[in-house]
Amino acid sequence: MKVLISVDMEGISGVVHPTETNPDRYDYERGRALMTAEANAVIAGVLDAEPTAVVWVADAHGPYRNLLPEELDRRAQLVRGKPRALGMLGGIDEDTDAVLFIGYHARAGVGPAVLAHTMSGDILDVRVAGLPLGEIGLNAALAGTLGVPVLLLSGDDTACAELRELLPTAVTVPVKQALGQATAVALHPEEARERLRRAAAEAITRRATVPPLALTGPFDVEVDLYSPVSVDLATLIPGVSRAGGDGGRTVTFTVDDFADAYRLVVLLVQLSSVKPG
Repeated sequence: MKVLISVDMEGISGVVHPTETNPDRYDYERGRALMTAEANAVIAGVLDAEPTAVVWVADAHGPYRNLLPEELDRRAQLVRGKPRALGMLGGIDEDTDAVLFIGYHARAGVGPAVLAHTMSGDILDVRVAGLPLGEIGLNAALAGTLGVPVLLLSGDDTACAELRELLPTAVTVPVKQALGQATAVALHPEEARERLRRAAAEAITRRATVPPLALTGPFDVEVDLYSPVSVDLATLIPGVSRAGGDGGRTVTFTVDDFADAYRLVVLLVQLSSVKPG
């Protein structure tokens, strides 16, 4: 079987602040070391349950260049760098049997939740047919379009609850209890890794109990954007319009394929970095 492990950083045990997640900040090296160690624990758990599994690890945080390649378990292959069409699920395809979400965080606007956001600070909310989806829901639905189930998620307790609302039978590992946007009670990193290894093995063993997240199209998507400039740029994309015509910060579009919806949201994130000039 082929297993894709998608690893973000905000939901790693011990990580609570942007200084630990941003490459230009002083504590980033500690954050990426903790991230790599948790990825290794999950790789080990998958291979405990399925010694012949093919394991791919997608670096899914920020620049997608955070995991330390030389420290990653050599039995796994690393998907690294951006841009890539399927974003945080780089490497997923029709041959993938399962996806695991490690170090994930809750969507923008919920709380208490550690470092909650949806892809960038400029995305205030994403709704598909009125259903709010953050990175957890968007990536789970993208995997679902290929018939791939999300078996496991680790992060804070709010992130774990977010996945269980969508996939009640998935395994979740809360490695910290959120007290606020930059505050948590966290497990010791070694304890977190031990729990993750056991949980990954359990998730692979009982994979038949977790269905893919299957959303039915066509998909009416609404995206609330923080920046007026981002709204202006978004409406230059064919098929994207302001909600209700002129004014407002919400853009809408309708697509038949959820993968197209995902790619458009990723593009909106990239447009949010463009400054007026």
